[in-house]
Amino acid sequence: MPETQPHQPGFLKGLSFRLLLLTMFFVMIAEFLIWAPSISRFRKVYFEENIIRAHLSMLAVEIMPGEKIGKPLEEALLFHTAAYGIVVNSPDRRMLMVSKEMPPKVDLTIDITKGSFLSWIKDAFSTLAQDKNRILRIIGKSTKDPKVLVEVLIDEAPMRDAMWEYSRRILNLSIIISLFTASLVFVSLQWVMVRPMRRITKSMAMFRAAPEDVTRMIIPSQRSDEIGFAERELAVMQEELRAALQQKTRLAALGTAVAKVNHDLRNSLATAVLASDRLASIDDPEVKEVMPRLLNAIDRAVNLCSQTLNFVSDANLQPELSIFSLRDVVTEAGATVGSFAPEGASLEWENAVPEEIEIEADREHLFRILTNLGQNSIEAGADHLRIGAVLDGEWVSIDVADDGPGLAAEAKEKLFQPFAGSARDGGTGLGLVIVHDIARAHGGDVELLEAENATKGATFRIKLPARRDN
Repeated sequence: MPETQPHQPGFLKGLSFRLLLLTMFFVMIAEFLIWAPSISRFRKVYFEENIIRAHLSMLAVEIMPGEKIGKPLEEALLFHTAAYGIVVNSPDRRMLMVSKEMPPKVDLTIDITKGSFLSWIKDAFSTLAQDKNRILRIIGKSTKDPKVLVEVLIDEAPMRDAMWEYSRRILNLSIIISLFTASLVFVSLQWVMVRPMRRITKSMAMFRAAPEDVTRMIIPSQRSDEIGFAERELAVMQEELRAALQQKTRLAALGTAVAKVNHDLRNSLATAVLASDRLASIDDPEVKEVMPRLLNAIDRAVNLCSQTLNFVSDANLQPELSIFSLRDVVTEAGATVGSFAPEGASLEWENAVPEEIEIEADREHLFRILTNLGQNSIEAGADHLRIGAVLDGEWVSIDVADDGPGLAAEAKEKLFQPFAGSARDGGTGLGLVIVHDIARAHGGDVELLEAENATKGATFRIKLPARRDN
């Protein structure tokens, strides 16, 4: 396998940059949630300051000697309070001070003693959204004397400009905070996560190039967090995979050798069969007594070679799908299985599959499943075999039940293991393995159903998809 280096994503596509953007985005959201009540508070404080200045101006007028003050002083006081007019209502008197010009029409009256938290935020946004100057009539109580009610007429534009300036300062500060926070997160992420992840991916790529090389396995760190756990699990997986690959290589070499031996052995057995046929024609009592045992031994050897070669050749099953009647395949398999029965024995094949059930599968593969199970039942000594099927939604469940002696406990433990699941002498244990592999290749499965009487009969359930999604 060629040596390859893991492809590292660019900065703009990396995890760190994405987290950098997310951090900035979340900080800006947090700053917005802080700015919204702050700007509403700024607006309210602006009104309160106007109320305070207006009240102070009226107090200055009130303490002046004489009954009336000059108009120039009034104008100066209104100019410094940035107001068109001021009204002070106390329990015993009412004072009014207006500019020399007629006050403009009031567009909005605001009582700062009323309003909720959300209403103040809503009004602040409304002020920022205005594109023209409005005349505001502000009503509020004096901070020093709650009995005194002060009214003042002011322009909204200066306040709106001050609010925008305040917002710009908040925005600049938010950008600085978000960049600083995101940078710290970025550096921390690089140190804590990205560098260890690159080490893990590099180890995976090196191991993929040469799985048998022990030096390419990752050496776990002593970290106690998720990264350390991932490193340790990767090291265990690499060790187990390396051992499995070594075993697989040895088994592949052994399988190739066995296939060659089986091929040559079948040729030799073919010669033995021809010779046995000639011996069978000899009219000798001793020969006739020995011939059945010889023929059975040859048949078992031929069957062993055939199943072994089929198992080796079926390493990569590729089903050729078609839609067909399940009952018809069961009937064909029954006729074929009947020919497997030894002389003097018979197997009653009961086809209980409903005629309306159709399945999309490989016809030849399904035929092999049924014939393998049928041959196993014959060799186990069964007299009756029943095949039934049920269509359940998108799945077809096929039950193959015989009345043989059942399976021993040791056979059940290694049921689908090649060369280990046979329950009889001389068996290869490959019949059920081939059935299992074919079912898995179709996206299904096969299982042995537990019977009430474990020593009477065996029932296998093959579960296959009824239709394939295109």
